[in-house]
Amino acid sequence: MSDFEPGRRRLLGLGLAGVGALGASALLGACASSAGSGGNTGGAVTLQSNLSSPQSKAGIEKVVAEFNKLGKGTVTLNTIAAEVFRTQLATNLTSANPSDVFTWYAGSVANAYATKGLLLDVSDVWKGLADYPQSMRTLSTDSTGKQIFVPTNNYWWGFFYRKSNFAKWGVQPPKTWSDFIGVCQVLQGKGIPPIGIGLGDTPWVASAWFDYLDIRINGAPFHRDLLAGKQRFDNPKVKAVFAKWREVLPYFDPKGKAYPFQEATTALLGGKTGMFLIGTFFADAAPKDALDDIDFFQFPIIDPAVPVAEEAPTDGFFASAKSANPTGTKALLTYLASAPAQETYIANSAGIVLPANPKAKAKDSPLVAKGKAMLADAAELTQFFNRDSSDELQPTADVALTKFIDKPDQIDAILAEWQTSAEKVFKG
Repeated sequence: MSDFEPGRRRLLGLGLAGVGALGASALLGACASSAGSGGNTGGAVTLQSNLSSPQSKAGIEKVVAEFNKLGKGTVTLNTIAAEVFRTQLATNLTSANPSDVFTWYAGSVANAYATKGLLLDVSDVWKGLADYPQSMRTLSTDSTGKQIFVPTNNYWWGFFYRKSNFAKWGVQPPKTWSDFIGVCQVLQGKGIPPIGIGLGDTPWVASAWFDYLDIRINGAPFHRDLLAGKQRFDNPKVKAVFAKWREVLPYFDPKGKAYPFQEATTALLGGKTGMFLIGTFFADAAPKDALDDIDFFQFPIIDPAVPVAEEAPTDGFFASAKSANPTGTKALLTYLASAPAQETYIANSAGIVLPANPKAKAKDSPLVAKGKAMLADAAELTQFFNRDSSDELQPTADVALTKFIDKPDQIDAILAEWQTSAEKVFKG
């Protein structure tokens, strides 16, 4: 469940199995037993959510309402605008009285908070998730071996476009970098800004370009090492990423630096831009009647010799180590891991996500089937810049990448500054 979205481990062969598994029967039996007791055994729980787009907000509200009917506790949902949530998360987790449960991300970003002692150990919740694949468990495990995260879905990134507009403009989805540039040239010739971008208030969107170009040119292992501080941002290999990116900068929507991804979505749907590199969460800002006209293509292949990796961020929930009600908190997390909860979210939101529970049904649509297939075919899966590093490193990327888009001639100075800033984060 995302409104955007331990260790840099290879997720070889994760594919569809990597979207998770769960022993749902035991969970549902526990829920039914509690509901049958007629008592509110879990007490009050606060859930702080970044799912603020209309459709995702409706989805999580319905999930909470269904949980509250079970008699396992009473959850109060506090929805905060996604970017405000992002900037306040660290402060909230370190406050004297944080919320019990938070929406957020699996992987290194969760581990970074766990390392500081901020997250609740939910290993006993995972005892009921025996069917989850090891890859999903690994993403939810901190550096000491404790589970500190409960995944509920993952999704994919790609270049999204309107099928009717591509047909009208006479272009086909490209597969190679040269084909991609060709499509950009055709669209620009028709007066259409080829590439949408939404950096106003959401500068992290630019990280998807960096991630994909790096994994296409240098491969996923190098990318993870870079984000772990084992490689330098002023490395010539990183400079090569920006040399390739510079080839398509003239095709970016010049207005896209001024508005966030939600407005970039509106521009795409209105035919004011041609295509947009974004995660499926963008559909939560799109009218439902437009979804059938939306399609995507894979980030183009640049070097066929580099194993193909795809961005497949895993979303879910973690809990504060300071929770005043760990029993109720774990009851909520157990429910969120169940097939009914994940199906409820999908049914009441845009639904273009892949549920973590294999017994939960994904939305039955060609778009979702295509996304699943792309992830299944990938040699490796990455998460996203901050998820493969930490929330502390994301601002260094935001500054570097937005500066590059404005001043590509200054790339040497930009990378030097990025490395200096990253070193402060790693040393901290």
